[in-house]
Amino acid sequence: MRILIAEDKRALAGHLGRALEGEGHSVTLAYDGDEALRLGRTNAFDLLLLDVMLPRRDGFSVIRSMREDRLLTQTIIASARDSMQDIVCGLDAGADDYVTKPFALDVLLAKVRAAERRLPTQAPQEVTFHDLTLRPHRFELERGSRVATLTRTECALLETLMRRARTVVPHEVLLDEGWGDDGEANHDNLYFFIRALRAKITQPGEEELLHTIRGVGYSLRSA
Repeated sequence: MRILIAEDKRALAGHLGRALEGEGHSVTLAYDGDEALRLGRTNAFDLLLLDVMLPRRDGFSVIRSMREDRLLTQTIIASARDSMQDIVCGLDAGADDYVTKPFALDVLLAKVRAAERRLPTQAPQEVTFHDLTLRPHRFELERGSRVATLTRTECALLETLMRRARTVVPHEVLLDEGWGDDGEANHDNLYFFIRALRAKITQPGEEELLHTIRGVGYSLRSA
């Protein structure tokens, strides 16, 4: 699995990372809540393992923000905050499990294996149009011999455009798919992301596929 560990105690984070890598997982470390949220929003992780008492943004806030962004990454809290109220708060925030410190490493690894068993067994589907291949689970766009890495928002926008290829997708639909009810959903942000997405879709010498329909929306189509 691809695992994000959010733990401000670097020695403990490194110890957990090595143990999980020894189990065959790919591990990324974050040392504060803001970094954890940024990484969670821009990368595809299968599991988030985080402390509650993180600098800048606490673990509960990280989980709530990810759930508000409709990010369904499985989450295990590992924290010294062991009161019943804290455990209930963590689970209500959206965590799937809660482990109190100090914990036995073997118990944590068993919980990680249980989370892995809960992952969908069916491989995520690729989305294709013309010579584009989108792998939403990896945030990857392939065109010809090159591969571009997308942000989570870029990926959501492009998947919507590809699934509705050859039609005009209105601004409002793209705003909903890219941001949902987030307060950052506005036409200026949409324009910014479309411009960045267009640069990743089309390189010099390639056919332009993403077209602007002024005053209405955008369309993905080939001549």
